[in-house]
Amino acid sequence: MAGQIKVTLNRSVIGCTPAQRKVVAALGFKKRGTSKILPDNAAIRGAIKKVEHLFVWEEA
Repeated sequence: MAGQIKVTLNRSVIGCTPAQRKVVAALGFKKRGTSKILPDNAAIRGAIKKVEHLFVWEEA
């Protein structure tokens, strides 16, 4: 799992629970359609797994 992943917030957080909103904010996303290159580690993958219905991700 070494390396980086490209993560894109594909859906809005409208209608999500407050806990899901916090996960999205902790990953550094504010607006729909934004992308970030994040480190590929267990913590990041776990956070993405919590809200995987909102994200699209790929190996960077």
